[in-house]
Amino acid sequence: MTALTDLLRDWMPHQRWFAGKGREWSGISEDGFLLDRSNPVLSVHRVRVSYADGAQETYLVPLSWRDHPAEDLESAFVGAVAGDGRETYAYDAMRDRDATTPWLIHLVNASTIGPMHFHPAGVAYIPEGLPGDLVSGEQSNTSLIYGQEAILKLFRRLEPGLNPDVEVHDALRRTENQHIAPLLGHIEIDDPDASNPPATVAMLQTFVPNASDGWRLATASVRDLYMEGDLHADEVGGDFAADSERLGAATASVHADMAQVLPTEPAGEDWYAATAAQMNDRLTAAIDIVPQLSEHADGLRALYAAVAESREPVVRQRVHGDLHLGQVLRTATGWIVLDFEGEPARPLASRRELDSPLRDVAGMLRSFDYAARHMLVEQPDDAQRAYRAQEWAARNRAAYCTGYSAASGLDPCGESPLLRAFEADKCVYECVYEARNRPHWLMIPLNSLSRLINRE
Repeated sequence: MTALTDLLRDWMPHQRWFAGKGREWSGISEDGFLLDRSNPVLSVHRVRVSYADGAQETYLVPLSWRDHPAEDLESAFVGAVAGDGRETYAYDAMRDRDATTPWLIHLVNASTIGPMHFHPAGVAYIPEGLPGDLVSGEQSNTSLIYGQEAILKLFRRLEPGLNPDVEVHDALRRTENQHIAPLLGHIEIDDPDASNPPATVAMLQTFVPNASDGWRLATASVRDLYMEGDLHADEVGGDFAADSERLGAATASVHADMAQVLPTEPAGEDWYAATAAQMNDRLTAAIDIVPQLSEHADGLRALYAAVAESREPVVRQRVHGDLHLGQVLRTATGWIVLDFEGEPARPLASRRELDSPLRDVAGMLRSFDYAARHMLVEQPDDAQRAYRAQEWAARNRAAYCTGYSAASGLDPCGESPLLRAFEADKCVYECVYEARNRPHWLMIPLNSLSRLINRE
């Protein structure tokens, strides 16, 4: 449908989940099928976007179709398509509540619709027949909450192979780990090339009601500290350190169970060398985007060289891959870890590679730093706030490591060259992200690099 591809070309660049913003397109194509023929009609489309640099990405776009404009769905409107002497109106089906029930109905029935296959986990009740409510604020995926029972996450960008989020949650079902939300099912779609495995379309998990986002809790604690001009971090009513310690223990528990049910292997000398080389390559590419990184380049490469020469014992295993305070929920009984898909921008195969658990520890330590310093962006010269931010970050980083150590018997925050290098590598990634998306936040990772290099 030429008319539909024209609509999608105009609509997709404005969606939060579209990763190709600012890139020059060389073409677009789509293939679709009907998932539900009721009212509204629900169709699912694989949209392939080709770029001028030769790269290509495939996105999943469910659309709902109506005979008349729906005034209450104006924000979800994609466009109108003419045919057979009349117009039909296309909407983002994930924002059209009336079009959200078929996903769970097909999961309950283990349906196959066209190239799409629905796989219930068979472990718990799936709330068939309920409509889903959109979760706002997501970046790379789109999620729907069904009542108080389940949450469906749609993976917008498609790659052949099982998504790590499904793979890890399915494996952890055997451990009954209390720090994850159980998997209820997943959905796959056949690749147009029969030699490739199906791509994961979506996963359904148990919803965790009455939970608080880790980032919101941490930043509320920081605000409390800033409001108390003469108190230290451990004296403020909103002190977060106890939660940070429990979060460290939860992370260690999840790592231990992942090592139990998924592959592991000792790291060899070639792994240290390859890890250092990858860090150096990322730094070289990042300097082209963030020239300010060049003044830290010698110190960073020294950190990476220490990794290449390191022989600290590492058992490589599956890890979270993108762990930070926004990926955890605090409930009345403890912490829940979410989103095991890794960094969505990385190829799926690299997200499934075995790695050191310190990669996740470094990600969370960086998140504590961000939580402490994000309010300094508007007042970069406030020395008192900067001191208090450093105090809060140091206290909570130490508490997290204490909790991890107590649960695992390993001290993740000792004199580990690998941990420092992982943190620095994450800082470099953050610099590129901030330069592209929030330039006024670039000071946060740049300042952190100075502290990491100088061991402050």
